[in-house]
Amino acid sequence: MTYGKFVSRPPVVCRVRFLFPLCLLVATPLGAVDYVRDVLPLMSRFGCNGSACHGKADGQNGFKISIFGADPAADHEAITRQSRGRRIMLTAPEHSLLLRKAAGEVPHAGGSRMKTGSREYTILRDWVAQGAPFATEGRAEIASLTVEPVERVMTFGQKQPLRVKAVLSDGTEQDVTWLAQFQSNDNAIAEVSERGEVTTGSAVGQAAVMARYLGRIAIFHAIVPRPGEAVAANAETFNELDEHVQAKLRKMNLQASAVADDATFLRRVTLDLIGRLPTVNEARAFLQSTAQDKRARLVDALLDKPEFADFWALKWADLLRVDRLVLDHHAAHDYHSWIRTAVAENRPLDVFARDLLTAQGPLEEQPAGYFFKVAKKPGEMAASLSQVFLGVRINCAECHQHPTDRWTQRDYHGMRAFFEQVSYKKAGGAEALIIQGNPQVKHPRTKEVVQPYALGTTMPESAPDGDRRAALAQWMTAPENPWFARNMANRLWAHFMGRGVVEPVDDFRATNPPSNPALLDALTRRLIEQKFDARALIRLITASLTYQLSATPNTTNENDTQNFSRAVFRRLPAESLLDAVCDVTGVPEKFSGVPANTRAVELWDSQQQHYFLKLFGRPSRTTPCVCERSTGASISQALHLMNSPNLQNKLAHAGGRLTQLVSMSDAQIIEELWLVCFSRFPDETERQQAMEHLSTRQDKRRQSIEDLAWSLLNTVEFVFNH
Repeated sequence: MTYGKFVSRPPVVCRVRFLFPLCLLVATPLGAVDYVRDVLPLMSRFGCNGSACHGKADGQNGFKISIFGADPAADHEAITRQSRGRRIMLTAPEHSLLLRKAAGEVPHAGGSRMKTGSREYTILRDWVAQGAPFATEGRAEIASLTVEPVERVMTFGQKQPLRVKAVLSDGTEQDVTWLAQFQSNDNAIAEVSERGEVTTGSAVGQAAVMARYLGRIAIFHAIVPRPGEAVAANAETFNELDEHVQAKLRKMNLQASAVADDATFLRRVTLDLIGRLPTVNEARAFLQSTAQDKRARLVDALLDKPEFADFWALKWADLLRVDRLVLDHHAAHDYHSWIRTAVAENRPLDVFARDLLTAQGPLEEQPAGYFFKVAKKPGEMAASLSQVFLGVRINCAECHQHPTDRWTQRDYHGMRAFFEQVSYKKAGGAEALIIQGNPQVKHPRTKEVVQPYALGTTMPESAPDGDRRAALAQWMTAPENPWFARNMANRLWAHFMGRGVVEPVDDFRATNPPSNPALLDALTRRLIEQKFDARALIRLITASLTYQLSATPNTTNENDTQNFSRAVFRRLPAESLLDAVCDVTGVPEKFSGVPANTRAVELWDSQQQHYFLKLFGRPSRTTPCVCERSTGASISQALHLMNSPNLQNKLAHAGGRLTQLVSMSDAQIIEELWLVCFSRFPDETERQQAMEHLSTRQDKRRQSIEDLAWSLLNTVEFVFNH
């Protein structure tokens, strides 16, 4: 039977011995109803097993069930037997507390979840009337879930009802729309009601709407182009990446912004590649150069600078958690040095990942092994490396099936099993990472033995011989791996473009699809063809028209956030911003415990006590999530830049840049400050205003120069990369 369509039935006289003064009218069941296939979807649909209701750690009002229905057997026990079975009444189903609370007939903190006589009510009543069985033997299983339509191009404010069908193992189909749960990944573009009706907003873009039923997922794509007359296509492209971007822009009826000027490109690419501002001489030379290939030559020069290794080692140290508070001072320094050396040597990304995954032996010789001290438990190791190298989050599956992904507890513990052999041994004052034994992992709920197996693969009958991590590393870094190359390519693209093709970059899943699948495929293919050479892909990305677009919007793309039709403003990372302030003032920052003239980008210790770095979002490295680094702007940050005594001390420093400017002409001072702050010459309006400011305060020349420099440091143009 199915409950896809409600069928009304005449009541029949109750023939059981009376337990109440009047005989209750009950309906004859249409067929077998069980907990697993019929009641559990209702519990999920109503949110009963959600984290805000009975699924939270302590339950609600004495009634607790597993989060998202992760443990159906325990939930069935809680409903039918706990509290002396008072929640159901087999002899009088309508008087079951389960039904009366859900229908709002008695007080319920969650409110009324259904109406008496509705098909939801009928399912629960029939289930109780049939003895509240757990599962029905021989009943067809769900093979897959589909949603109709799969994709639709929609206009602003348009509605689209969805139909969800479960395909059963016997080939039949069942309409489960009314039992499915729905969720949109971008409510600004398209939101979805509890009943599966999608409504678009007034934002241009693409949203993925998830339909979920009994652990299965189907996706509907709502594509919302810009309304109005079609814009003229931008025929100009610099390489194959632009072709995929332009194709998507045509589909969305968007036009790309103009190409950025040389000054903007110079500042942008220098900050993106080495995390610091161009020097005055570098800026002047680049702007005055007439070479046709000067942008490509600039990128090559930046890739060869030692600052490139410093900056990208900082990025990897955040993800791989170089944390002095967990490691000691010496260990954290060695771990960071290993990462920086790998970047400086341009070690291929697959080799870099394998070296870390399979590190063993004395840690002084194999400092990559310190990762396994930061991530102390096998499950934490598996989850962290999956998130960093695959862009896949499996943390939720430690306790229950992931609510918006396919991963189960079994999958989580299959990955965890690869790291159960990892341990440490001290000998002669030194510490070594060793791999030993053949430990078993058991599923915490079913108690079955879970062998090591990679995500999306079939569990083998036994664990691999020797170091299990070697088998995982071979699978993970293989070109055909469904996530590794795509994740690495997406992370590189996101760094230069301000957002990934998949965003967040560490959340690859069916319910968070790429905004431009063809673009991500092209990036992935090129990374594989280039043998995972990160610098080769960086050259391709920075050579693209898409990267070199201006941040100035046009009338078609001012609200675009997904399709890379223009550059976006990105606040400088904390370390780069502090170094930029030091470069402008000519006064280096002093950090405790490190050599003089050390730049903030070079700091390996994320726990270095420094108010500016903390205020502007330096991560603590307690997780591998990119979200640890704050990239937003705040009032506190603006007030600090305007009022910081440290900044004023740098501006007034006797040995700083501004002291040298005093002896220059007003025109030279203005040009120098604009070049060092913005990598460009001032326009005529800026020049006139600055000249007027300096000329009217000749008696306080030094102070007027400080005031001018201070005002430039507090502009959006300085604080942001664009």
